[in-house]
Amino acid sequence: MEATAIIQARMGSTRLPGKVLKPLAGHPMLWHVVQRVRATPGLAEVVVATPESSENDAIRAFCGREGIAVFSGSEEDVLDRYYQAARAFAADPVVRVTSDCPLVDPSLIGRLLILFGEGGYDYAGIAIGGAAKAFGVNGYPSGLDAECLSFATLERAWREATLQPEREHVTPYIWCNKDRFRNGMHVPAEDWSDTRLSVDEPEDFTVAECIYEALYREGEPAFGFDDVARFLAARPEVVELNRRFIGKEKYRDLWDAAAPGDGEPLP
Repeated sequence: MEATAIIQARMGSTRLPGKVLKPLAGHPMLWHVVQRVRATPGLAEVVVATPESSENDAIRAFCGREGIAVFSGSEEDVLDRYYQAARAFAADPVVRVTSDCPLVDPSLIGRLLILFGEGGYDYAGIAIGGAAKAFGVNGYPSGLDAECLSFATLERAWREATLQPEREHVTPYIWCNKDRFRNGMHVPAEDWSDTRLSVDEPEDFTVAECIYEALYREGEPAFGFDDVARFLAARPEVVELNRRFIGKEKYRDLWDAAAPGDGEPLP
């Protein structure tokens, strides 16, 4: 099984404008996301999916310079953008990653691919942050997000989803309809759901800078979450820099709606 990863990226951001191309350890943040995802074994291709608007020409130009596959699609209907990108690149299965995750872990994505393949799932995701809390399981920090789904599952969601959050966030239709899809989660042994590694606020970017300064070395293999966890254990003050934003993710209401009524985790 060789999956294709599609990374959602756009220049528009009210809290941290232009964050995807903001310099981090000598490269745009999006460059690090792409390189880390590329380090995942079993990936056939990594594609950046960006809106068609001229505001995102900078992303297309960046991808052109760096030899990164890019697809342009709808700004608001991100589910359509993902579906059209997956169809254009014959992606099956599809790995979904967002560009605000410069600490995404290739080894975790690798484990997710194994879970998806061996479990026979329609969809599998890494349990993170508020999603883990909603399902009553341990979670990784937000910012290690990744999802894997079959093209048929993506196509069904694209065809059937009608609500705005289902179109904007790509996968809620799938994990809010547990009776229609066979879903799975990769759950950590230790709970990290009260740690935030995604980049939406200036303080989040400062956290990423602290971690990259300590762990990133040009030309060396990507550091993983185990390395990040050891760093944060030694430098607990870094975790406090963005703690006030934990639990304020847009997905919270959707996660609560999707959580099993009996509180048991997905298989």
